[in-house]
Amino acid sequence: MKEPRTPCRTPNAKGVTNIPTWKFEALRAAILDAVDHAGADGLRFKDLNEAVKTRLSKDELSRLGSVGWHATSVKLELEVAGEIKRAEKSSPQRILRA
Repeated sequence: MKEPRTPCRTPNAKGVTNIPTWKFEALRAAILDAVDHAGADGLRFKDLNEAVKTRLSKDELSRLGSVGWHATSVKLELEVAGEIKRAEKSSPQRILRA
């Protein structure tokens, strides 16, 4: 039986990646927690991978594969779904709750 998968869309609507649902749920929780803890200024995109790594168990990290690729895929889906947004006029890019 195939492992359940969750689609991760991109804001430009040109791509969809289907990742295992357990990975999506673990990363979604880690990203939202990191964004919440970042405060009003938001989480810097360049800090996303480290923020995610500190919120996942050793087992999750060992089974995940590329943290950067998966975290970016889930981040994009959260943007498309309206759960997070990019801070306006921010350099470097920052992520906020929508």
